Amino acid sequence: MAEAMVRANETTVPVLPCVSVEETLEFYEALGFKATHKQTRPYLYLALEWSGFALHFATPPKGVDPSGEDVGGCLVLVDEVAPYHAEFTRALRAAYGKVLAKGRPRITRFRPGASRFTVVDPSGNSLIFIQRDEPAELEYGGSTSLTGLARVLDNARVFSEFKNDDRTALRVLTTGLRKHGDTAPPLDVARALATLIELATALEDPTEVDAWRRRLTALPLTETERHQVTTDLRTTAALHLWTTEPSPDHDEASGR
Repeated sequence: MAEAMVRANETTVPVLPCVSVEETLEFYEALGFKATHKQTRPYLYLALEWSGFALHFATPPKGVDPSGEDVGGCLVLVDEVAPYHAEFTRALRAAYGKVLAKGRPRITRFRPGASRFTVVDPSGNSLIFIQRDEPAELEYGGSTSLTGLARVLDNARVFSEFKNDDRTALRVLTTGLRKHGDTAPPLDVARALATLIELATALEDPTEVDAWRRRLTALPLTETERHQVTTDLRTTAALHLWTTEPSPDHDEASGR
């Protein structure tokens, strides 16, 4: 009898720690997952499915702290990541009346053109949805093809989008703007200020937001450039980037 061969048709199912059965079921069912198995005795085991993949949950190790958000996680590789973020945000609005963007559980913000986002569940597990054609290597410190503030912006983007570290992104961008802000093109300065406002808002740290907003408003930008700044962001709602409306002859008066 011929020996069976290994064939490339495997399916992997992550088994993640579950700190609270009720909170886990509420959150994932709000996202649209269906529970195919629920068991709490003689041991905890949940099986949830959505679209083409499954997540299983079991009893967490003793002393696990969900607030550290390093309990467990998995990568979900997809062809196009944007539709997944759109579907989850739609489901969260329907279930909670808002997108859960802060605290735990939450879904991270999504900038147009980004190649990943993260869902953090009540137990501190992270599901990272990644587009399959995402670059294999990232240039921490900013792309070497860029210079000055443009490179700082790229570095901050990597920290925020790929490492889910808004705090470091804000610190990198604050330092970079202080170093390059006086010599950088107005559009780059505007992008930096708008990103700082977005990051600080997400981190609930409004200390310098008003000053950044006033500086942003004072920049000599065309309406086209203002639109570019806004579309670069992952969250534009309620940021109130422009404290005053431009005059009708703004572009002509600035010679732009």
